[in-house]
Amino acid sequence: MNGPTRDFLGYADAAPFADWPEGARIAVNFCINYEEGGELSVLEGDAHSETRISDVAVPPVDGGRDLNIESSYEYGSRVGYWRLLRAFTDRGLNATVNLVGRAGEVNPRALSAMMDAGFDLHPHGWRWIDYAKLSRAEEAAMIAKSITQVRDLTGAAPLGYYAGMPSMNTRALVREAGFLYSSDVNNDDLPYWSPDHPGLLLVPYALDTNDSRFGRDGGGYVLGEEFFIYLRDTFDQLYAEGGDRPKMITVGLHARLLGRPGRIGALHRILDHMMKQDHVWIARRDDIARHWQQRHPDPRT
Repeated sequence: MNGPTRDFLGYADAAPFADWPEGARIAVNFCINYEEGGELSVLEGDAHSETRISDVAVPPVDGGRDLNIESSYEYGSRVGYWRLLRAFTDRGLNATVNLVGRAGEVNPRALSAMMDAGFDLHPHGWRWIDYAKLSRAEEAAMIAKSITQVRDLTGAAPLGYYAGMPSMNTRALVREAGFLYSSDVNNDDLPYWSPDHPGLLLVPYALDTNDSRFGRDGGGYVLGEEFFIYLRDTFDQLYAEGGDRPKMITVGLHARLLGRPGRIGALHRILDHMMKQDHVWIARRDDIARHWQQRHPDPRT
């Protein structure tokens, strides 16, 4: 079977000393998933409506539209992004935009504001779809469109890529496209080099420290306080471990979920909690990848 090699060992009991800037015990990256407008929709040529990661838990409408789930997504693009953005800009902090290409096309205004705030753009597929259902050539074409989009917006090609729902071909295609890193792994607390593709860094994402759990029917968060407590406990544990072995944490955010007024307070509280500690590096994802490349280069390249 094609696809990435499984690695059950990782760093084991010999994790490298991350050597984050200014002696930080932990690197923290916040990823704002810019998906609204890139989800499944018959208006985009899909066979059915979206069903995933929103406050509306519904089966798909085959061949038609679901106006409730459409409106749930539009809340994020119309309102939620601005709440998330202000939480960072009021504190002088940066974050990363997990950019679904089509979402950036239909809603350029919030994206422009995030770029103006200094956020980096991290392609998250051209559409927010399952890439295992595409041919290799179709997926490669979408990756190329994302690269062109980011280059047009910023003047430079993106460093990293995150499909979210990758295929067996995704990692190889990312390497072939010239990316420094991929984020389609959830299996470590530190970056590491791909065992299959020399020179391709894998920067772990996370699905537990992720507000998508608000959209998991019957198995996720209900209150913003629950999200805050889980993030706080995760941060505190990794910060403690970081005394001799610094770690990293990724926090995934969605404007249609955490951008709601009853939940946004969790983001304010966790940012304030992190900022009260010494030796914390709240960083863009591309800066973490550059640091790792410089301080821990792949010995095979």
